[in-house]
Amino acid sequence: MSKKRLSVVVTRRLPDVVETRLSELFDVSLRENDTPMTRAELAEAITAADVLVPTVTDEIDAALIGQAGDRLKLIANYGAGVDHIDVATARQRGVLVSNTPGVLTDDTADMTMALILAVTRRMAEGMAVMQKGDWQGWAPTALLGGRVGGRRLGILGMGRIGQAVARRAQAFGMQVHYHNRRRLHAEIEQGLEATYWESLDQMVARMDVISVNCPHTPSTFHLMNARRLKLMKPEAVIVNTSRGEVIDENALTRMLRAGEIKGAGLDVYEHGVDINPRLKALQNVVLLPHMGSATLEGRIEMGEKVIINIKTFDDGHRPPDQVVPSML
Repeated sequence: MSKKRLSVVVTRRLPDVVETRLSELFDVSLRENDTPMTRAELAEAITAADVLVPTVTDEIDAALIGQAGDRLKLIANYGAGVDHIDVATARQRGVLVSNTPGVLTDDTADMTMALILAVTRRMAEGMAVMQKGDWQGWAPTALLGGRVGGRRLGILGMGRIGQAVARRAQAFGMQVHYHNRRRLHAEIEQGLEATYWESLDQMVARMDVISVNCPHTPSTFHLMNARRLKLMKPEAVIVNTSRGEVIDENALTRMLRAGEIKGAGLDVYEHGVDINPRLKALQNVVLLPHMGSATLEGRIEMGEKVIINIKTFDDGHRPPDQVVPSML
């Protein structure tokens, strides 16, 4: 007698090849349109499935997990970040949580460097001139940006992505500095030619570019608050491809408007799609719609990790990318 197939609910549309493979292996309920599930739809899904496959757009909090009943056994997150999932409550209720780490490292690091270049070289302003049809030809002093080579880059969070950003910055001739919860091993630090700062305040005050590459946790919420942003040099820029909550968005907007910070490149925002309209109106910012990991290759690899986690669990083993509260 064949084993009953796991019931899996996927909350968003995934690449076709991922959805096809999920359908071959499991009893899958796929999303017909690419809108986030409502709270009511998530509550229904969490009671009907053995496995839930959510994304960053789904708030899987303690109250929702409390409605799951006894059927739900695994939350196989499609994404590396799990700050939208109450991992501790899930664990208490015997529900495993897995994620998809590592596969988006290079894609996100590429986008970080793209933002650094776009902000320092004023690319958005140049594009706006062209799109408005205002360009009158080359001029020696028009849209002068800054050279990235030789600049000090301060990386906030030196995990996989932070280190990948450091390697790219090396190739552009930037001086790499970093602040992290724990100092890197000496051989890694030497390979990246990176200077460690125990004091984030001291690092921020001396950098030309700040790159936010740390996860959102209670300890990193508004890590770049108004006081710390004021430590930045007026000619410095800040980019964020990690989590919007790490930066106090309103304080950043005020300082950019006042010319107290030269510019910013943001791919994530403190309140999701609800972006400060004054920030959107500024010329010295490059704003992207959470595109940091948006490559087809990366999205397919994320799906493959989800499938491996579910299949390993179904075979009676610990998912290779299981997340536990002590990791957060």
